[in-house]
Amino acid sequence: MKRFEFIVLVLLILVSANLMAGETLLMRAAKTELQRSMKGLQSEEYPPYFISYEINEINSTDIVASFGKIKSYNQQQRRILDIDLRVGNHKLDNTHIIRGASFSFGSGRFSTQLPLDDNETAIRQAIWYSTDRYYKKAAERYEKVLTNKAVKVQEEDTSADFSHEKPAKYYGKPINFNYNVDEWKARLRRLSAVFAAEPWIYAGSVSFSAQMLHKTFINSEGSELDWYEPTVRVFISARTKAEDGMNLPLYKSYFAFKPEDLPNEATMLKDLKQMLQLLKGLKDAPTMTTYSGPAILSGEAAGVFFHEIFGHRVEGHRQKDPNSSQTFKDFIGETILPDYIDVVFEPQIRERNGVQLAGYYIYDDEGVKGQKVVCVKDGKFRGFLMSRSPIEGFPHSNGHGRKQAGYSAVSRQSNLFVISKKTVSVRKLKDMLRKELKKQSKEYGLYFSIVQGGFTFTGRTVPNAFNVLPLLVYKIYADGRPDEIVRGVDLIGTPLTTFKNILATSVQVGIFNGICGAESGGVPVSASSPSLLVSQIEAQKKAKSQAKVPILPAPNTKKSQ
Repeated sequence: MKRFEFIVLVLLILVSANLMAGETLLMRAAKTELQRSMKGLQSEEYPPYFISYEINEINSTDIVASFGKIKSYNQQQRRILDIDLRVGNHKLDNTHIIRGASFSFGSGRFSTQLPLDDNETAIRQAIWYSTDRYYKKAAERYEKVLTNKAVKVQEEDTSADFSHEKPAKYYGKPINFNYNVDEWKARLRRLSAVFAAEPWIYAGSVSFSAQMLHKTFINSEGSELDWYEPTVRVFISARTKAEDGMNLPLYKSYFAFKPEDLPNEATMLKDLKQMLQLLKGLKDAPTMTTYSGPAILSGEAAGVFFHEIFGHRVEGHRQKDPNSSQTFKDFIGETILPDYIDVVFEPQIRERNGVQLAGYYIYDDEGVKGQKVVCVKDGKFRGFLMSRSPIEGFPHSNGHGRKQAGYSAVSRQSNLFVISKKTVSVRKLKDMLRKELKKQSKEYGLYFSIVQGGFTFTGRTVPNAFNVLPLLVYKIYADGRPDEIVRGVDLIGTPLTTFKNILATSVQVGIFNGICGAESGGVPVSASSPSLLVSQIEAQKKAKSQAKVPILPAPNTKKSQ
């Protein structure tokens, strides 16, 4: 890690004059070694039939301020080489699932750090040595694949291990990515100082993270790709504790592709103060018991709901994993949602309703262009998100092979859009909720307003359930009494049952930008949806700390003097 102190940080990404034709030094070094490896290893017992190199050059800045002071400041530059090397053939290669193993995916790549200096010889040396090490691992694993296949029963999915795709060539335009570090430090100090005036806040911070990701990708099929992915995030967080020991966090996050696209300081300050008002309300709110009945999910909550309940179950590689539940494998053409709902993944959409989307990209991490995938049309299930790992009936990638640098690419979500052709106003949706409550003789329903994320289980050996983690929940009373904040519940359930309970959608759309963690690491995603009215949800008690509130008062109060 390298640290630099600048008054102004300017990450200006430009190609040098002698490489203006498109081929960078990194690209040239990688191409030379790829061609040499493919040719030189053909005399081995198991020669490679495919090699790809992806180089992620990452320049990042991270600043965190807490209670008016800078807590941490880091700048980092890295170059990470990921290798995908395959022996055997497209039908059967070293990445094939070894049945009976505790973990089957993730064995198809090898990562290493490359030199930061633009020295072609040094870069080639690192690529050469990494390729040699990975080739030996690939050949060894291929022998295990052959043995495993010979002693196990016939596989459920007989599709190939790797798809045939047309090579692509793309050189993205250089990008100016500028921000003033001192100005951002000052802004974060001012914003985080608001926490110091509230002695009941136990932890509060405001962070700024900017990253320029420069990707170089080549493979033995002829693909040559070079592009840039800039991102910037501001994250505001605060935490307190209720008298019964329950930890109560709230968050507010902002995402953009350039710093100038973020909201101004006045907007962030307003949001921060509103967040503190909500947190104070939560601190004094009653706790919920377990609940089963009607509820409304805000657009943001519904987006996370669909991400967990649906998105992970349509990631193609899970359909060929014998340990996966394969929820929708046999549902092609079947109705799974109301006929007015479509579910679409579209990575090449940069924004929705003026909000920039974290799941945007042009090419995936296997060099395939990101494509629009309609998974549900008019309520009927149509297909899966595909990487270059085929499944029966889906022999090709649709540009959803994704990964974090240092991991193996598998099929992952991008921008998830829930689209409803039958919507009502938010007010009407609440009226419909009250009507449903009276029909079920319920005193109140729940409104899930803000969520922090969620998780799901897709394996066969555990219950196939999901858990959405709410931060802000309201009771909505059937008799029209004012809504009431409550705390201490998680939204849980199983996929197919919950889908059947959707009654209506609102015209208002909410958007959740986040990082999704799975077997190929953390990848940026977005999920957007109208608010949903469901006839039946389950909520369980949230885990609670048993530690008491602090014994002494905060040092910034009169009581501490």
